[in-house]
Amino acid sequence: MRWMWIDRVIALEPGRRLVAVKNVSLAEEHLHDHFPADGRGAALPVMPASLIIEGMAQTAGILVGHAGRFAEKVILAKIGKAEIDRDAGPGMTLRYTATLERIDTLGASTTGVVELMDHAAPGTAFAEIGRIDMMFSHIDRNMAGTEFPEHNFVFSEGFRTLLRSSGIEAEF
Repeated sequence: MRWMWIDRVIALEPGRRLVAVKNVSLAEEHLHDHFPADGRGAALPVMPASLIIEGMAQTAGILVGHAGRFAEKVILAKIGKAEIDRDAGPGMTLRYTATLERIDTLGASTTGVVELMDHAAPGTAFAEIGRIDMMFSHIDRNMAGTEFPEHNFVFSEGFRTLLRSSGIEAEF
């Protein structure tokens, strides 16, 4: 099973920028492990920072893949910087904005901003909670001698459904 850490693409400027959102829900089982009630206090369900970073990786990866018409298998190669300043909990919305800095036949680099909206707070608006810089590799070009399946296993049917439901048609 592939895990999706974004719910919808809300803006796409091909080859330049992609914006996606993730609604954090108490129905997500991983929230109950971070942090369960114990003898010291009540439960404090939060989305782990590693999953917030993965949401940005999926957002930026779609941007890189789309720039190449999904012809390449795009994988995350390096996280240059990841700063997350605030937890995301149930009822909040994350907004990921990925910007393409460089792309060539070997891969791409992106910068990203993570914003959070707490719907329970008065005067609700998105506020920046993090910045993430990433590098991606086109593995078919960079892993000489290694055989990968012909089908694009990175951009699976789940990603196709996400793009289609966001109004973006993509062949891969």
